[in-house]
Amino acid sequence: MMYSLARPLFFLLDPEKAHHLALESLRLANAAGLTGRIRNDNKPVSVMGLEFPNPVGLAAGLDKNGDYIDALSSLGFGWLEIGTVTPRPQPGNPKPRLFRLPKSNAVINRMGFNNLGVDKLVENVRNARYKGILGINIGKNFDTPLESASNDYLACLEKVYPHASYVTVNISSPNTKNLRKLQQSDELDHLLESLKRKQAELEGLSGKHVPLALKISPDLSESEIDEISSLLLKHEIEGVIATNTTLSRTGVEGQLHASEAGGLSGEPLREASNGVIRRLHSCLAGKIPIIGVGGIMNGEDAMEKLDAGATLVQVYSGLIYRGPGLVPEILNAWNERRDK
Repeated sequence: MMYSLARPLFFLLDPEKAHHLALESLRLANAAGLTGRIRNDNKPVSVMGLEFPNPVGLAAGLDKNGDYIDALSSLGFGWLEIGTVTPRPQPGNPKPRLFRLPKSNAVINRMGFNNLGVDKLVENVRNARYKGILGINIGKNFDTPLESASNDYLACLEKVYPHASYVTVNISSPNTKNLRKLQQSDELDHLLESLKRKQAELEGLSGKHVPLALKISPDLSESEIDEISSLLLKHEIEGVIATNTTLSRTGVEGQLHASEAGGLSGEPLREASNGVIRRLHSCLAGKIPIIGVGGIMNGEDAMEKLDAGATLVQVYSGLIYRGPGLVPEILNAWNERRDK
């Protein structure tokens, strides 16, 4: 109810300013004890060797630096994923770089991995009171040549490893030049091999196993999904997140801002994301869990992801249009499904 009253005010603001205002407001409300804690009496879900209190997580991108971990944890999520973080701080792409398309419950962004660097994120995680499952999403700096990209991912992995429940390898953002080329077979084979070697080294040093998940694009062909699936199995990657934002403009043609460069998320992404999940599910045959994200605007949308083959779901753009009430709505749908 409160969000339905506040949303028109947020939508009067520039989207990026509204984003920061909403998070700061949540932080203040949480600090004042006004947010409460949404009851979490759901049956846990075991995925990647981790026990998730419920299947609904926050997708990466909303809290890039881990500034709002404690506040966001009050909204009933089963877990949080923060980032994308890069080895060095970077400002991202020039503003404006975030656009709403309210007729379609959609967002276009070309943020470009704007973040304060991995050291700042680690500091924020250390200072947070939250002790639940935390995914950390890692990427490469915009000016790191593609042939050296693995060095950036390895540097981030080493620094976040002690603080993460799992680590997501983001090779699918459309807003960092040439990043998606890392999804190509030879490039991805080399990257995954390097990451698994580093993971084994860090596990040996720490005695802690931190699973790796790969986040992929919705714009892949079936043959590309098949190739990626084979490499996920070959390198024993523990999870796959489907999907990132899309370059397609299907469903938003002719709308204000539809021609802006960047990745499209929200309701128009739902079917493309579901198609990738179905293909992955067919290829992986249950051997690697799938986390479904993209276009979840209500409980029914989340159930579609589970029916397509996902085990967990994440939300982001849906929160912009529906507010925090989206989380308990999905949980209610999941509990109804489970109890049948």
